[in-house]
Amino acid sequence: MKQRVPVSQIMAKVLIAVPSTKKISEVNQLFADYNIRHIPVVESEKLIGIISVNDILKIGYSNADMDKDALNDIYDAYKLEDIMTKNPLVVTEDTIIKEVAELFSKQRFHSLPITDKAGKLVGIVTTTDLINYLIAQY
Repeated sequence: MKQRVPVSQIMAKVLIAVPSTKKISEVNQLFADYNIRHIPVVESEKLIGIISVNDILKIGYSNADMDKDALNDIYDAYKLEDIMTKNPLVVTEDTIIKEVAELFSKQRFHSLPITDKAGKLVGIVTTTDLINYLIAQY
């Protein structure tokens, strides 16, 4: 296996990011449209949080048998800032993949936003990205 490979080699560089003012129903639709599970939340290109499919499921789970419009009304009773993870752990684009794997193995999350040295959001890496990288090594 290759040693000291930076996470920039496996991170998603084309990002879907949303402002904190975005409606939860709209964020939920982005998850469906792009088949993704994590979206960074930004204000003026600065990362302020991250939202996951699971965060949204938690507020609508008991009402999952409702029609889409009624469920969207429940989602939109919340603000994105109420359910997102604020100030998430981030890594820089030169963090090595092994360190990212260690973070995933010790934490309860499945994605990490990636910033450049100036702190600008430049990517995201998920456990799926990591698994695909490991599979490609064999």
